[in-house]
Amino acid sequence: MTSFLSLSRLYKQLIAAALDVFFLPLTFCLAIWLRYDGLNSFLLHQYALLMIVAPLISIPIFIRLGLYRAVIRFIDHKIVYVVVFGVTLSVVALGALGTFTQTNGYSRAVFGIYWVSAILYVAASRFLARGYFLHISGVTGGVRVAIYGAGQAGSQLASALRSSNEYAPMAFIDDKKELHRATIAGIKVFPANDLPDLIARYDLREVLLAMPSQTKAQQKRILDQLEPLKVKIKVTPPIKSLINGELRVQDVREVEIEDLLGRDQVDPNPELISACIVNKSVMVTGAGGSIGSELCRQIIRQHPSRLILLEMSEFGLYSIEQELRELQKSLGLNIELLPFLGSVLETEKCERIMHTFSIETVYHAAAYKHVPLVEHNPIEGIRNNVFGTLSVAKAAMAAGVKSFVLISTDKAVRPTNVMGSTKRFAELILQAFSRLQAKQASRTRFCMVRFGNVLGSSGSVVPLFRKQIMAGGPITLTHPEITRYFMTIPEAAQLVLQAGAMGEGGDVFVLDMGEPVKIVDLAKRMVHLSGLEVMSDMTPDGTIEINHVGLRPGEKLYEELLIGENVEGTEHPLIMRAQEVEISWAVLQQLLAELDDACNRFAYEEVRALLLKTVAEYTPQCGIEDFIWRAKRQVPDAGEATLH
Repeated sequence: MTSFLSLSRLYKQLIAAALDVFFLPLTFCLAIWLRYDGLNSFLLHQYALLMIVAPLISIPIFIRLGLYRAVIRFIDHKIVYVVVFGVTLSVVALGALGTFTQTNGYSRAVFGIYWVSAILYVAASRFLARGYFLHISGVTGGVRVAIYGAGQAGSQLASALRSSNEYAPMAFIDDKKELHRATIAGIKVFPANDLPDLIARYDLREVLLAMPSQTKAQQKRILDQLEPLKVKIKVTPPIKSLINGELRVQDVREVEIEDLLGRDQVDPNPELISACIVNKSVMVTGAGGSIGSELCRQIIRQHPSRLILLEMSEFGLYSIEQELRELQKSLGLNIELLPFLGSVLETEKCERIMHTFSIETVYHAAAYKHVPLVEHNPIEGIRNNVFGTLSVAKAAMAAGVKSFVLISTDKAVRPTNVMGSTKRFAELILQAFSRLQAKQASRTRFCMVRFGNVLGSSGSVVPLFRKQIMAGGPITLTHPEITRYFMTIPEAAQLVLQAGAMGEGGDVFVLDMGEPVKIVDLAKRMVHLSGLEVMSDMTPDGTIEINHVGLRPGEKLYEELLIGENVEGTEHPLIMRAQEVEISWAVLQQLLAELDDACNRFAYEEVRALLLKTVAEYTPQCGIEDFIWRAKRQVPDAGEATLH
């Protein structure tokens, strides 16, 4: 039978037509027999012409209607309509022929019975062949899978998988008792409790979760149940993400961390998200970064009059500009899009851009954010994160920008590293500027938005873990107790846009990141849902090892979002307003001057002391890690040893 499946389409079509040539006359004989309660030589002689002509009339009609072009393994209920129409046409033509050639008269009942019988034969033969071929292909080829969800989406997915020849769906799993033991699209439905036995019986390699209408919380509960099975799990996207609402093979994807978090995204408030953007001239600094680029994607959908991109990386700027132009074209938007190569430290250039293009809203996402890299390069981190913010903020005030939103981080709360302390320093600058402008009639409204790790951003642990799992391990983890908050990039960007509209001046907004996630648990779940086992004392036969390499310079075990307890809600359920300690501009200005001088002299000890003095909550997790400073410290020591 596998040799038959490998035949060319033409040979298969000829075989199907030949079978119809043989069975259609037999079907006509059956109609005669049913009408007259038997057959005899007289009846056979009377209807001989019609029995011979029946396939000669039907086959051309079937060809014309495309019945033989249909691939038997992938037909569905729609083919019944083609069969009914084709058989009806052939019976009408056969009846007309009988009317003109009749000698002794034909019974109209024979044609009626033949019409019903022929429909049953043609349709049933196709579906029987389909079931058999699917069984053969399921046994011989494709990755054996079970589909969790026997509803419409599951049925669509089963058909799509069969057409791809990459998967062989062997069973449906569903929690609805009324579906248990039923057969859908030729596949039997089982309860979830049967999965361990089914995995062994059918040698299942993967379980595909086909329930796109479920919430993230409901999906997470199912993933929790499937995790102990140590079989690879794949999921389908939400129903609103599907093209035409139908599942395709390419829609099936690996389990992402957002699936494991069980966190449903709150729909944005249209008024808040558009308030600072619609018909306004908007600028995004760091437009090529993870957050900056997503802000650009969402801003352009809100129809600004102009979008200015400022980015230091030529490649990053080119990439986001090309993507946004494609997005503009696909959405039919007419928005002025201007890319600028440059640094936020170029105050005059930033001010000229803002003046020339009448910028009304600035989203300041430009920053160095990688904790160990900034720890090893503290001067550059301070320049970009502290003085870069100072530069853009001054330009914004000089140009009369109405709204300025700083993208901050949870690492600014009681920081243990240079990166976190520089982001808190940047917050203090904007708070000071807000108070400085308090009595001015026309002022720039500054606000800050803090959130934790975003999924899929550069440096995120999730793609790293997946890469390590695919390579067979080991997974490198800094510490078994480390936890982090997580949020998707689109959700974070949406909340930033909404928080920016609520700012009154000097506000520190904190996003509700849900519950913190223990990174070691995340790593283990990713291993289990990939169908593998973690190597440990309890499971020495595991395939993936987890190695703890120790905390990196400046890294902390737990992240926080609030410095104090003074926090209040806002009109958005996931956005809170925090009241933090401030420093006056007069004091801050002097500290900035001293910090600038220390950075110019590469006086690392003074830089560290000034950060500690300005950011009261800063408690360094390690000593000064700058490569130059460490190298210079080692050289004198070596010289002294030689002299002695």
